[in-house]
Amino acid sequence: RSSGPMMAELSTQTRPTTASSLDYKALYNGTGCQEILAPNVTILSITLIICLLGLVGNGIILWFLGFRMKRNPFTVYVLNLAVADTGFLLFSVVYVVVYMVQYPFCDNPEVFYILFLLTMLSLWMNSTSVYLLTAISTERCVSVLCPIWYRCCRPRHLSAIVSALLWALPFLLCCSVCIFCLLINENCNTSVLYIFILNVLIFSPIMVLSSLTLFIKVRQSSQRRPPSKLYVVILLTVLFFLLFTLPQSVAYILFYLGISEPTNMLYVLACASSSINPFIYFLVGSYGKRRFCGSLKLTLRRVFEEQTNSGEDRDPPSTDPRETAVLQGCT
Repeated sequence: RSSGPMMAELSTQTRPTTASSLDYKALYNGTGCQEILAPNVTILSITLIICLLGLVGNGIILWFLGFRMKRNPFTVYVLNLAVADTGFLLFSVVYVVVYMVQYPFCDNPEVFYILFLLTMLSLWMNSTSVYLLTAISTERCVSVLCPIWYRCCRPRHLSAIVSALLWALPFLLCCSVCIFCLLINENCNTSVLYIFILNVLIFSPIMVLSSLTLFIKVRQSSQRRPPSKLYVVILLTVLFFLLFTLPQSVAYILFYLGISEPTNMLYVLACASSSINPFIYFLVGSYGKRRFCGSLKLTLRRVFEEQTNSGEDRDPPSTDPRETAVLQGCT
């Protein structure tokens, strides 16, 4: 998930005023303040509303998964994903507010450092969300393709270790961007490009491939029994990522190549993608009921604890005696 117009403005608006690439004549009016047109204010207002709604939804997920439900390998990933989405939405809210009220401070160089810092923090959270979503879909794919290894040999704290590494990787990348932009004074667009290339060409294909495998598995198993709600949640989350967020990363690469520029609407969609996951959990968990009733805790349990409680997600009994014996030895 990219940071939309923030990224497109790294070499201009969000860079310090001492940067040589800052073009005041192109970006600023006669008063030295950046012009904010009415359509941009409208889009930013819509973005602000979406972010606030997303903060409420992700806050609920953080509360229930963090304090009200027993954790399993997938809820650890989902909890970290909710933290990353919350961070992105929070930094986006602050960015939009600073961007819209910057007129009284537009002659202060510190405002550019603030916008730059918010941009880097948003990019960190977005990249972490991409990596965590890739880990979720990949591990779910492995659990389907290699059930014996997953049940018997999977390290107990693998989810926590992988999540920590996936938080550290984009953090180091964003720190390198800050070094190139602020200390070495290199072009920010060039330094940040590598992050988008990593997101688009490495993690996104892995996510798509594992999700496609899950989709084929769901199609095959749906003839025997209803598909697991966790399958549906993962597939829908990846689908909205591909529709709402991935185009922004591609748009930034095209922007760097001089082909096109990212639009504000793509940034709105990225915020919507970070906000929609809690609603996906609730709708999928409530699906199949006569009415949307019951507590949110029960709804989330239907999604994330069904593997151990309801048995809905269990694989059909194996016909291989050796495989059956191995599985019995793991339980």
